[in-house]
Amino acid sequence: MTTEIKVIPLPEAQTAEAAQVLTRAFREDPATLYCYSGVRYRGHNWFFALSVRQALRHGEVHTTEGPVNAVAAWFSPGNLPIGLLHMVRTGMVLAPLRVGWVPFVRFVRCMTPLERLHRRNAPARHWYLYVLGVDPPSQGQGIGSALMQPVLARADADGLACYLETFNARTVPLYQRHGFEVVAEGDPPKGAPHFWTMMRAPRRR
Repeated sequence: MTTEIKVIPLPEAQTAEAAQVLTRAFREDPATLYCYSGVRYRGHNWFFALSVRQALRHGEVHTTEGPVNAVAAWFSPGNLPIGLLHMVRTGMVLAPLRVGWVPFVRFVRCMTPLERLHRRNAPARHWYLYVLGVDPPSQGQGIGSALMQPVLARADADGLACYLETFNARTVPLYQRHGFEVVAEGDPPKGAPHFWTMMRAPRRR
């Protein structure tokens, strides 16, 4: 018998727990492996905690009922987390001190072309799936798909597109099953991992 997956908004009190889940979920992600290659691994949990807090303020974060084992963090239309002003407001300017200079420089190298493509290809108003991660022991159970549904349904009702980026080839088919299509793909400079940007047009219901 299949157990129903109940999706709920993430309580702010579980931000730290959510960050820990995302840290584990992205431990083997190509972007993580690139950013931390050959250097001491630190600060990843801080980055995810910051991301979750910002999504709670400027969008929506969903998880499953009970202990946190997955997180989907979205930025709502008009709240695109891009640019220097965003970095100052959110505390991201502290990233070099928290994660280390080498991982920070590599992170910027990964994200700069994605930010450019995001501004160019996404419509003015859209939902942005900033991060979706499932704790490794809970993967393969349909949880990630379930966590996307509340915002996908709202976007459809409002006639809005959804947008995301990924460095993980395994996630591309997952997003395609939910209506996302590849908009662009490529390789950032200096050996950074291949990326895909994807967008989902609103569906008529």
